[in-house]
Amino acid sequence: MRAALLLADPDSDHPGYLERNLRSDGFDVVEAGWASQALDIAERSRPDIVLVGEAELCARLREGEPGRRWDRNIPVIVLTAAGADPVDRVRAFERGADDVAERGMYPELVARIHAVLRRSAVGQADVLEVGELVIDRRARQVRVGGVSVSLAGREFDLAFGLASDPYRVFTKEELLRDVWGYGGRLVTRTVDSHASRLRRKLRAAGAELPYVINVWGRGYRLLE
Repeated sequence: MRAALLLADPDSDHPGYLERNLRSDGFDVVEAGWASQALDIAERSRPDIVLVGEAELCARLREGEPGRRWDRNIPVIVLTAAGADPVDRVRAFERGADDVAERGMYPELVARIHAVLRRSAVGQADVLEVGELVIDRRARQVRVGGVSVSLAGREFDLAFGLASDPYRVFTKEELLRDVWGYGGRLVTRTVDSHASRLRRKLRAAGAELPYVINVWGRGYRLLE
């Protein structure tokens, strides 16, 4: 399958060069002329990887925006000029970049794209098994010891998100961003109410372990 690639590098010294070469190397390329257009495309088209010319756009992809939904874990490579300041490269990683590459080193850029896509494919499991829980992302199904649990859409997304790192405490802000697509700090009981319903449904299905643990003042994790 051809990987769908979003290219958002409006300040390139050679417009069209990367798009033409990436297409010839087998990528389905969609080019964005400015940041807001890139975010619209990311939300609408769900590309497999994004190449951006500025680290701030990478940060916006990672942080999300109120009322909008795209994959905040999408692989992002930040493009730099030749001989870029190492500090700028570090800042790109701090803003969420998966990799940083020079525009002029095209063969290396393609190799980095393939490497990032491979890592992304390995990291996105379709089925998670945690204790007696089996969470199937493709079927959007949760089972407890073989018993299917009927979950609403956001309840399933919350279960899968917590199960991706079952002992980590996810803050409410992280869950609102990654599960609900809200950015910034909101005062809402949405996370608490969904967590309570999810916990109750897992228990009713026969779960023996306590799941969806409320860590007071911090957030939630799947397991103690």
